[in-house]
Amino acid sequence: MSQLKPNRVMDADTADSHEKNLYKIGAVAALIAVLVMLSEILITFLPGGGARGEATETVLDWFALFQNNPLMGLRNLGLVNMIATLLSIPIFFALYIAHRKADKVYGALALIIFIIGATVYLANNRAFSMLSLSGKYADATTDTQRSLFVAAGEAMLAQAESHTPGTFVGFFFTEMSSIAISIVMLRNRLFSKTAAYAGIVGFGLLFIFEILASFVPAWFSVAMIFAVTGGLASITWYGLIARGLFKLASAPDSD
Repeated sequence: MSQLKPNRVMDADTADSHEKNLYKIGAVAALIAVLVMLSEILITFLPGGGARGEATETVLDWFALFQNNPLMGLRNLGLVNMIATLLSIPIFFALYIAHRKADKVYGALALIIFIIGATVYLANNRAFSMLSLSGKYADATTDTQRSLFVAAGEAMLAQAESHTPGTFVGFFFTEMSSIAISIVMLRNRLFSKTAAYAGIVGFGLLFIFEILASFVPAWFSVAMIFAVTGGLASITWYGLIARGLFKLASAPDSD
């Protein structure tokens, strides 16, 4: 029996070490997410950098974009969002671990909702499929083949073109989960109030943008105001999350 206490101490030390490693991974992922989002803003100002516009109104326009500039085609069909979503997985897991003692139920709920949203979005994304399809269209030798590839491209765009009804469900779950985990942060004070409010406001505005862009496309220019403001707030959120997770990773071990 005398050996139980030392073993328990070792187990606790091991658990603390694992948690701190998860915090570091989440913090690094958050910093990378900031860089990814800033690059998205910079790309927007490059020629053809608009995610939506007259340059890609039809499937043939998309095929032409992929053939002339594959990277921009992938970006315009959600490559940056895919990267940000993948980076957010370790971030959300680290946030759940940080809050599991004080707010386990709501922290777990936010994590589950995010995983659902990430799964839906990543499974429905057709950026690389459109890249492949554009190549097949370029290599087609008959009108019949080209017609089949155009029809396939139209089906893909209906499901996967960013900020349309086809991608709304994935964005809905990921943005709702981000608001939920920010509320958990606000309730438990492990992170700053500024971080929590940045998440609530930022992802709330991005959600409004998704509604307008997906279902009221005539208001897309107005929706972009919400997108820009929400995007800047969400970048702030990721930056503050990184700082908070690094602080947790460097905190003294619990006894």
